[in-house]
Amino acid sequence: MLQSIHIQNYALIEMLDIDFHPGFSVITGETGAGKSIILGAIGLLLGQRADIKAIKKDANKCIVEAHFNIAPYQLESFFEEHDMEYDAQECILRRELYASGKSRAFINDSPASLAQMKELGEKLVDVHSQHQNLLLNHEDFQLNVLDILAHNEKELTEYKQLYANYKQTCNQLNELIDQAEKSRQDEDYIRFQLKQLDEANLQEGEQTELEQEAETLSHAEDIKAALYKADQILSSNEMSLLSATKECMQTLHGLSKVYTPSQEWTNRLESCYIELKDLSHEIANASEDVEFNPTRLDYVNERLNLIYSLQQKHHLSTVEELIALTEDYRKQLDNITSFDDRIAELTFQKDNLYNKVIKQASILTQLRQKAAKEVEGQMQHLLVPLGMPNVRFAVEMTLRNEPGSKGMDSVSFLFSANKNGTLQQVSSIASGGEIARVMLSLKAMIAGAVKLPTIIFDEIDTGVSGSIAEKMALIMQEMGQADRQVISITHLPQIAARGTTHYKVYKEDTDTGTNSHIRQLNNEERINEIAHMLSGATLTEAALNNAKALLNNESI
Repeated sequence: MLQSIHIQNYALIEMLDIDFHPGFSVITGETGAGKSIILGAIGLLLGQRADIKAIKKDANKCIVEAHFNIAPYQLESFFEEHDMEYDAQECILRRELYASGKSRAFINDSPASLAQMKELGEKLVDVHSQHQNLLLNHEDFQLNVLDILAHNEKELTEYKQLYANYKQTCNQLNELIDQAEKSRQDEDYIRFQLKQLDEANLQEGEQTELEQEAETLSHAEDIKAALYKADQILSSNEMSLLSATKECMQTLHGLSKVYTPSQEWTNRLESCYIELKDLSHEIANASEDVEFNPTRLDYVNERLNLIYSLQQKHHLSTVEELIALTEDYRKQLDNITSFDDRIAELTFQKDNLYNKVIKQASILTQLRQKAAKEVEGQMQHLLVPLGMPNVRFAVEMTLRNEPGSKGMDSVSFLFSANKNGTLQQVSSIASGGEIARVMLSLKAMIAGAVKLPTIIFDEIDTGVSGSIAEKMALIMQEMGQADRQVISITHLPQIAARGTTHYKVYKEDTDTGTNSHIRQLNNEERINEIAHMLSGATLTEAALNNAKALLNNESI
């Protein structure tokens, strides 16, 4: 539970340090004194978004820090999961806001994300403000109340997993059906393109070879003439290169006995002679092979034109890319033919998951129906003493046509405060004071089912007064037992008098501006504060006596 809070440079608060105690505490103060400011600061520790406008004027940084004792609440798993230090006796949450817009969060001095702070904060503090009474308009809130009281966490978690799998399978099936429909629309086009590419019978490297062959065939006569001339130079007569080389080699060989260097030259010339002779044969053979073949040239050009046209059509530049496109078209056709099988398989999975979802939803429905009976009974028990002797409260449960994220159940809280009145939705017929009493009763039931360390009520008493307020105080007082802390911000003396600990929020004007403060009141100060709440600014003897009577739990 909350042990202390430190606030620095937040709104009207320059510096504030306050200790809190177990049980039922009350906070009073004039309107505008700063009670909502303190709640806003606590909200920062619960992961709410920060607004740099909340930083006190002329300050560079705002700090809000709270210390909690979390020993009774089995929260070790949170700290293990997020790799943070666990201290059962002192858990520290801190937010720092900077005028630059930067914000930092810490849990036990370890940097934390807002999501982590929110997750932990929800396990430590529940702040019920007036606007939360509007939650009675929301079916999710009503369903959540039933789930808390049904203790169906395990069953609900299992359902949510099944439902998530079911929705994922539905989405996959719908996407596959859309793909199949689109693919079938494109099937004729794909088949035509594939047929054209298959008929082209393209081969890797073909384009380069054909382009080279086209160049050769186009210049066949020139090539043949040049090769013939080269062949003539190499070997056609006695003055050819071969003849001259052979003669030079023989001449130098004759000198080898009398002139040593000539032997090396002879060997080198012999190598040249062998190479020239091989080259002469190759050129001669090539000359015979090269011939002008118009028919072959036409074929090569037609083949190249086909390749070029396919490349232009498909915006590609190589035969290899065209071959890859051919295989891609082939795979697309294979997918089209396999769509029916895959759709059938996913449909089977979807139907199987749907049956499991419906079965698990039925289990949730049974647990909720049982909890609904308990809610009706407890609400009757809690609301009658709160000035509603003829109250009727019912939980209406109907089944949806299709499962939702939390099951098949649609829940509505029905209410009538008058004898023989028609049951209608709470939010549509209850007055402000009635809604406040309904919400307090619901919170009391939830508090009994959930180990929530600290509950803060911000003017839950709106629209009530007198003995009804006192009875509401008794409920909050009872809630503040069994390792739980309840703090009520109130304007009613009947509630303030029931607090085990009483705090007062007040403003103080200084030379530098207006500052909000909070302090714990002693017995005499409590009497005066409650007397002021009874009589206003003028403190009368009657008001003081009434305040003492309230504090002594006497009727006035």
